[in-house]
Amino acid sequence: MITAAAGPPTPRPRAVTPTVETVLAFVNTRADGSGRRELFGDGESFAAWLAEHEAFGGETVVTDADAAVARELRDALVTVLLAHSGDEEFLGEPLQRAEQHLRRVGSLYPLATVVTAGGVELASPQAGVPRVFGTVLAAVTTFAQSSDWGRIKACRNPPCHFGFLDRTRNGAGLYCSTGCGSQVSMRKHRQRQRDGGGAPSEA
Repeated sequence: MITAAAGPPTPRPRAVTPTVETVLAFVNTRADGSGRRELFGDGESFAAWLAEHEAFGGETVVTDADAAVARELRDALVTVLLAHSGDEEFLGEPLQRAEQHLRRVGSLYPLATVVTAGGVELASPQAGVPRVFGTVLAAVTTFAQSSDWGRIKACRNPPCHFGFLDRTRNGAGLYCSTGCGSQVSMRKHRQRQRDGGGAPSEA
């Protein structure tokens, strides 16, 4: 009996690894227009967030100035993720400023290579708040070495900008959910209706 040859295996959806979870947990702390609140608004709120996230070192004494640094780092990362989504508003000068800021942060919070029999990883050798920022940079650096770096994106639906891992087969995802995609489509539809309903221009 002749059996048909099996076709190529179907690609498995990309997994949200602990490294990706670390990056997304940090960037998805912004307020938006749909009810999400700012989690780095001041030292108290930043400390409360850290107490719930052991991956970043857990409970840590922080100040309002620390929270401001966290917001700046987060917003620079969000700009890079919006660039991954192809959002033209955040390309060019905004992206350059974000990349420059991330270079400065990288020099302030250097990483250490940890070698064990089980493998090699990057980690922050610092303690307290510096360790928090180093942990973020270590996660970004580790994942950025993979071919999937461009798949960590921020939703193009303003003001959502929620970070997500694009798990589509062709990497063309632009929105964190079908709801956000529908909102953008509806706004575009309404804009076309308004443009089409205007008075014709004079020759």
